[in-house]
Amino acid sequence: MGLEGAETAVQPQVTLLPTVNGSNPRYDGVDGHWPESPERSPCVAGIIPVIYYSVLLSLGLPVNVLTSVALARLAARTRKPSYHYLLALTASDIVTQVIIVFVGFLLQGAVLARQVPQAVVRTANILEFAANHASVWIAVLFTVDRYNALCRPLRHRATSSPGRTHRAIAAVIGVTLLTGIPFYWWLDVWRDADPPSTMDKLLKWAHCLIVYFIPCNVFLVTNSAIILRLRKRGQRGLRPLVSKSTAILLGVTSLFALLWAPRIIVMLYHLYVAPVHRDWRVHLALDIANMLAMLNTEVNFGLYCFISKTFRATVRQVIRDVHMACALKSQPKRTVVELVLKSVGTEL
Repeated sequence: MGLEGAETAVQPQVTLLPTVNGSNPRYDGVDGHWPESPERSPCVAGIIPVIYYSVLLSLGLPVNVLTSVALARLAARTRKPSYHYLLALTASDIVTQVIIVFVGFLLQGAVLARQVPQAVVRTANILEFAANHASVWIAVLFTVDRYNALCRPLRHRATSSPGRTHRAIAAVIGVTLLTGIPFYWWLDVWRDADPPSTMDKLLKWAHCLIVYFIPCNVFLVTNSAIILRLRKRGQRGLRPLVSKSTAILLGVTSLFALLWAPRIIVMLYHLYVAPVHRDWRVHLALDIANMLAMLNTEVNFGLYCFISKTFRATVRQVIRDVHMACALKSQPKRTVVELVLKSVGTEL
């Protein structure tokens, strides 16, 4: 799968450490040293990943739905491009949680014990990687928009509009769907017992480049330019204006870089040093790295609430409206009519 599901092995035996002088000729000439033990690596994390993803989905999905409703209201009210980008980012996080966490980790990995037809697995790979790519590259769009707003304000005001923002988001989603197609041939690292083929190396490097290295370079360059611009304003005696959107941008990109770094490191380690299939330590490291990467789909709500007073107020209003709607539905019809007539009479 795109983010490989949690393996639910029950065998307690411990796999031996990888040896430098492997005697199995099957692994001769392969970059790095593959362990000579033929057993599959046990899942030392046990049921913990299943519990973690269940909690992540049960909490994260409602939180992201609440976030999307609040951002939709702000986008309609202010027509600022930043809210449209954050709304698209939240929508892609919801898709990621449904496709990867629910379908990939829980349904396929835990419930069905990975006994799924190969064609279904490969088709799901396309959707998983497309969702990953869309989430990351919408954040790249948001970064470029903030860069233009701070470093090229006149041009940004002249060219920015909700229609242009929607077209940019639609273009990114279309391209990311196309970039997910080659991952139809992605090999499941949990069962990848053979040394990596050329196709396997190309796909894993493409994954690392598309989802991490290229976006992080864009984040580094643009965020550095933004910080330098704000510092220059301070040196000229002007108050460096750090907007809420800029603060959110720095927080979103920093959290992404930190939470996704372990998965990229483990993926490259699996590719060149020791495979997940045969080394229980790499198996455990990939379990933890995947859990951290999926946490990135949920933490943005807390970041928005911490930084933006406007977002907090909008969230409270959404919750209040939902509570009011539920309260009205639970009351008898006569009581509701009386309340409405009483409120109208008061206004008159």
